[in-house]
Amino acid sequence: MKPTVPVFLQPLLADHPVAVFGGGVSGRGVVALAGWLGAKSKVFDQAAGDAFHAADAQAHRLVVFSPGFAPTHPWLTAARSAGCVCIGELDFASLFWRGPVVAVTGTNGKTTLVEFLTHALKSIGVDATATGNIGRSFCQLVVDRSGGGPDSTAVCEVSSFQAETLRHFRADSVIWTNFAEDHLERHGSMDTYFLAKWRLFERAIGGHVYAGSSVWRHAERVGQPLPAEAMVDTEEQSGDLLLQGTAFAAYPQRENFLLADAWWRGQNLREGALYAAAHTFRLADHRLQKVAITPPGVTWWNDSKATNFHAVEAALGSFAEPVVLIAGGKSKGGDVGAFVKRIVPRVRHALLIGETRNVLALFCAQHGVAYTLCDDLAAAVTAAAGLAGPAGHVLLSPGFASFDQFSGYADRGERFVKLVNDLGVDSVLV
Repeated sequence: MKPTVPVFLQPLLADHPVAVFGGGVSGRGVVALAGWLGAKSKVFDQAAGDAFHAADAQAHRLVVFSPGFAPTHPWLTAARSAGCVCIGELDFASLFWRGPVVAVTGTNGKTTLVEFLTHALKSIGVDATATGNIGRSFCQLVVDRSGGGPDSTAVCEVSSFQAETLRHFRADSVIWTNFAEDHLERHGSMDTYFLAKWRLFERAIGGHVYAGSSVWRHAERVGQPLPAEAMVDTEEQSGDLLLQGTAFAAYPQRENFLLADAWWRGQNLREGALYAAAHTFRLADHRLQKVAITPPGVTWWNDSKATNFHAVEAALGSFAEPVVLIAGGKSKGGDVGAFVKRIVPRVRHALLIGETRNVLALFCAQHGVAYTLCDDLAAAVTAAAGLAGPAGHVLLSPGFASFDQFSGYADRGERFVKLVNDLGVDSVLV
């Protein structure tokens, strides 16, 4: 069943192709949705050699852009100057989705929370699908599920890049896991980063929002206090015997369960079902994942998903003793010196890789952290094998983006696992 096109979109889709900015996952979803609507589209992607020029702006009336395009991007400026209407991929998709939406954002944990909620809802017979900033774009989901319906729930991961330009998107509930330093290369300041995500709270129908401790603390600092029912105490909470043996038994994943539980109870769903789902849920790879034990009892951990300082600190907090840390990558902004100072007690030796290795080395020297500059991840793994010692731990938790040397955090993590496995026949993958 083809959806009804909103009145304001009808003239924008008529006789002019949709200009799609970005040829990645989001862009391909937009192309699919435009085609489903009976409209033509043209993709503009710098990496593919398809640049958008002022002359192109005259040939289009609607631009749908991927999250990688900041609001100030020259292509968007040119399109707006020519009178084009510009909306993000998430906004475009939301105009054609007819089912409930649960939106999840946060500096860390949002992917796991989306995956867990989807798993838990499915376990009680709800037709739920993970979408958004998680691998399947919202536009693609709309096409795949023919717009959904009242019984189809989209559990949507929303990044700050997606949230900052929202105008049409609506969610039945919004969950915000935590807030910490990240993406300052895009947003410029912590307050701007916070307010980008805050736009998602403004999209919540009826104000059904749930915020972790670090979120509501910052909300108070910027003059956006939340009602008591929205504030979930997620930090330093006591253990839960019913979660033993699950991914949520300890921090940092404990935070995700507390938020899931708050939302679950808010929906009047049976709490026992959520606990049962926790026992059948498995974390995706690259999230503080034990990958091998090598002689003389060295345990190797893959936490490649840790692309910001907060995630690294959470991972380090899981160990009783200082570890050998492999860190570094492509900068996302932030106070590197303050980060290094905070992790001093938890790092025995830092092996530094990627574009940020030299600045990390500068602050390691300043704060008394032993370190080694490594040409690449292979060199870091080799060095770690000699440094860890009996019963030691080696943790890949980079704290930075992966795009300086890898295609993504998954590529980085997979390379790490292979390098560890290649250390010798005595290594044991776990």
